[in-house]
Amino acid sequence: MRILVTGGAGFIGSCFIRQQISAYPQDSITNLDLLTYAGNLENLAAVSDAPGYRFVKGDIRDAALVSRLMKDHDAVVNFAAESHVDRSILDSAESFETNVRGTLVLLDAARTAGIERFLQVSTDEVYGDMSPDGFAVETSPLRPSSPYAASKAAAEMLVMAYQHTYGVPAVITRASNNYGPFQFPEKFMPLMITNAVESKKLPVYGDGRQERDWLHVEDHCRGVDAVLRRGRIGEVYNIGAGTPRANLDVLRLLLQLSGKDDSLIEHVKDRPGHDRRYALHCDKIAGELGWTPQESFEQGIRKTVEWYRSNPTWVEHVRGGAYREYYERHYVRRDETF
Repeated sequence: MRILVTGGAGFIGSCFIRQQISAYPQDSITNLDLLTYAGNLENLAAVSDAPGYRFVKGDIRDAALVSRLMKDHDAVVNFAAESHVDRSILDSAESFETNVRGTLVLLDAARTAGIERFLQVSTDEVYGDMSPDGFAVETSPLRPSSPYAASKAAAEMLVMAYQHTYGVPAVITRASNNYGPFQFPEKFMPLMITNAVESKKLPVYGDGRQERDWLHVEDHCRGVDAVLRRGRIGEVYNIGAGTPRANLDVLRLLLQLSGKDDSLIEHVKDRPGHDRRYALHCDKIAGELGWTPQESFEQGIRKTVEWYRSNPTWVEHVRGGAYREYYERHYVRRDETF
């Protein structure tokens, strides 16, 4: 298979590429990434010289570039996205430009090139806030709450419209919150781990009782691979762990694993419109494709904490000027920002 991976220098995309090169050395992979703040080629250092792998710096909104690349591939896996909710609240335009218009450019090129499989990587956030005991299934209504989630839902609608109208052989995955190595530290898990390791305050939004279903990134990428190769055209597949946990409970575990105490927890102003709970039922992907998560949360989080503790150079490289400006704006001056 010749796979075009968009956003392959990011946290999840780079994990997918590393897995693919290991599992399918006969395949070829082109990684198209603009290398914005969250894109990092250090994530792919281990496979940068692998046969069949190449990197192309570029924007998925560049129709001419995308069309040229698409002609040489059998499948597309679209990880490229502006993925942070807080950033979308402050400036929603960028989320819609990348997540919606970028997807549209990819779809048009895939249609023209006769691509055999188009996989759109989406999020559980398109379902919106769940009831206290609720779990979303693939047929649950989409009720996105944030500009980011709305942009991902809109991209999904485009994908399904192109599948129905033009016959583009598309599938969609909706994953829960990912964690693991190489994650940009503005996201919850690496932010809290790196702060705890350095004995800095852990800024938790509101009361910290929001629940998220944490999925190890390697399990997510195994699920994406299963859907890419064996998923039914026109279908949606949830990929999650099925065990939502309150943010405060996760923080306390992180502090324990880091040898720190709860005094580092600092409650800050909540995110506007913050959803309380995301949770997924994943019986469909388990029943049809045989996928289930292999990494328990307790084991995965312990390995993740150890990875960040053992890779301070990587952490320091990604926490440059842009990240420090973000941190100052979102946490130190949060009351002015939101």
